[in-house]
Amino acid sequence: MTERDVRLGTIQETLLIPLYGRAVENSKKEAVLRDPVAEELVAAIDYDFARFDGLPSLLGTVLRTSLFDRWVADFLAEQPTGTVVEIGTGLNTRYERTDNGRARWFDLDLPDVIELRRTFFTDTPRRTMIAAPVTDEAWADTVAAHSGGPYLFAAEAVLPYLQETEVRDVIGLLADHFPDSLLALDTSGPGHFDTQDQHDALSKVSARMQWNCADPAQLAEWRPGVEVLASHTFSNLPTPMFDALPTACQDMLSSLAAQRLPRVEDYRLNLVRLP
Repeated sequence: MTERDVRLGTIQETLLIPLYGRAVENSKKEAVLRDPVAEELVAAIDYDFARFDGLPSLLGTVLRTSLFDRWVADFLAEQPTGTVVEIGTGLNTRYERTDNGRARWFDLDLPDVIELRRTFFTDTPRRTMIAAPVTDEAWADTVAAHSGGPYLFAAEAVLPYLQETEVRDVIGLLADHFPDSLLALDTSGPGHFDTQDQHDALSKVSARMQWNCADPAQLAEWRPGVEVLASHTFSNLPTPMFDALPTACQDMLSSLAAQRLPRVEDYRLNLVRLP
């Protein structure tokens, strides 16, 4: 993966923003996370990534990924033979960063995205790619038939781009097929949702968020028994994670916390337990 020989075709551009964020971060002397594979992927894809250079939200995507990584790592520390399902996996490389050598993994996304993933990754006895919409019940049947619990589902930068009725369906599907499982997801509240046309990165692509969620506790209204275990903004990350960040990143986040900008405070990173 050293030549820019992979063309995107109809692949959604939104999956490239977090990929490029991780590649840029990996090149720094002091980084939030390390992801050398992301740099290899960026070099192999025929796309003008320079259009995202210097965007503040690149760091935001890296912080989000780092928190999701921590939740996955914590889950696997408690359940080393558990199952991790990446919903809307895109070109994420969480397996390369957090796999413990014993867990079962599934990478789920739309057929065109999985076709691109197969350019770089192959299935193994412990890791399987599935081409299907997240709203399709068939993928859940496949996961249940080829793995055992407990389960953690990571839906990073996915559900806000679905219609609310579709998100309801996904929550119901997961709760019905995988009771007592964990779900990591991000939610976009009004201050963030209503300003997406002015967002530094989203304004450069065609995709738009569809689901406006002011409070992740709303999920319990849809499915009684849903428990919000953690909910963070970029200005209020878990203390252990914040303390481990590079000093420059800590200073930037402290400044954000003092400003209390709606577009920052209304975007949340959540870990919930499904009933």
